[in-house]
Amino acid sequence: MRDWKEFREVPEAPPMAVLIANAAPDLITQMSDPVQLVSLVGAVMQLAAYALMQLGRLPSESYPYQLANVIGSFMMTVVATINHEYGFILMEAVWFLTSAYGLIKLMRAQPDSSPAA
Repeated sequence: MRDWKEFREVPEAPPMAVLIANAAPDLITQMSDPVQLVSLVGAVMQLAAYALMQLGRLPSESYPYQLANVIGSFMMTVVATINHEYGFILMEAVWFLTSAYGLIKLMRAQPDSSPAA
């Protein structure tokens, strides 16, 4: 049986600055890919809406919440389709359809602003 002290001996990892400097060129190259940019924007829209809703700063029955989810999930569905990621296509398409339903429901619940005859 091995002594537990053997597991504590870990080779020294490079400093975080070295890791970041080595990863930066790849990240910049990937960011110039329009598909990656669309993917990131879509993900940020969905995650920001969800986080703000969870923090109580954005009601789920609001236009900004529903629009962020509809647009973000649509963008992610397109990216998943381009990349042939079938699990993500399913997830994002359902997210899109559910969010679109929520948006339509919200629009129908708004009082009619047309003038009375």
